[in-house]
Amino acid sequence: MKNTFGQSVSVTLFGESHGEEIGIVIDGLSPGIEIDEEYIAQKLSLRRPKGRISTARKETDPFRILSGVHNGMTTGTPICILIPNGDTKSKDYSALENLARPGHADYSAQCKYHGFQDKRGGGHFSGRITAPIVAAGAIALKVLENKGIYIGTHIKECHGIKDRGFENILSDIKELSNMEFPVLCKDSGDKIHEEILLAANDGDSVGGILETAVWGIPAGVGEPWFDSVESVLSHILFSVPAIKGVEFGIGFDFAKKRGSEANDSFKMENGDVVTVTNNNGGINGGITNGMPIIFSCVVKPTPSIYKQQKTVDYINKEDATLNLGGRHDPAIIHRARIVIDSVTALALCDMLAQRYGTDWLR
Repeated sequence: MKNTFGQSVSVTLFGESHGEEIGIVIDGLSPGIEIDEEYIAQKLSLRRPKGRISTARKETDPFRILSGVHNGMTTGTPICILIPNGDTKSKDYSALENLARPGHADYSAQCKYHGFQDKRGGGHFSGRITAPIVAAGAIALKVLENKGIYIGTHIKECHGIKDRGFENILSDIKELSNMEFPVLCKDSGDKIHEEILLAANDGDSVGGILETAVWGIPAGVGEPWFDSVESVLSHILFSVPAIKGVEFGIGFDFAKKRGSEANDSFKMENGDVVTVTNNNGGINGGITNGMPIIFSCVVKPTPSIYKQQKTVDYINKEDATLNLGGRHDPAIIHRARIVIDSVTALALCDMLAQRYGTDWLR
């Protein structure tokens, strides 16, 4: 039963949705890194629910850094961050205690933890647990920005409505960094927002695709086989609740092309080796080639919906009907983008520390 990711820079996640507090431990960061608590708070704000397109649960996330930071700088020892849970309504789940909510982890958790799991609000499986990931990810994002590496994610598609792709990548990333609803085209953003509202009004939910770009990553990071850049990023991306697919570069569209169309030709530009196209998403042989890393993640529709669903009572072993109450998101894609930015930053910090040593991050 493992809740730790990373080799040189690792994170350990703990807590439950309706527990007293949730948190994360970051181990392996070098001493002497400045911690900007306002920056962490700003990134946490991007994850919070906003209006009718999100859950009514309101958490202000007043995080506390308990260790590993002194006088605003990392000490080199483990950093522990705690975030209290305030707006919990556990009674909303009491009538559902033995029912397997479709699309949720209730039944699989029962099989693994034998009934000892905290079932309230999804327990350790809840998207609420992504809050400490964002707090830790904010530290990693700031570390990378100080090294000229920037990460940004936008809603590429939601229920069939598409945003434009990355064009001027660095400019697009910086524009996205403070956007509450992360789209690159306002018109498509308005349509996506309306589509989420339509699902909410129908007691339903929608999913979509997030596209992420990493600018400034040096060439030569990653390993050829089991710790390839794709392998490590996919590992942590699939750890995020609701992520059901990941592709790099043009991904599954490679199936439509010949090699002459798919290959990224090389050329010299201002003394640097670059590629003319970036179909492979900045990675060759599992190792970065110096071009921007580009990947996309599929986010499934929120499984908590207000429509009647068939299920089972897994304790009494009988069929049942589920009529869900409580507070739920009609879409999580707009809130999930900062989680994707965060886990990407944490994974890259780990890979960069392995390549250059932990002090390189300082």
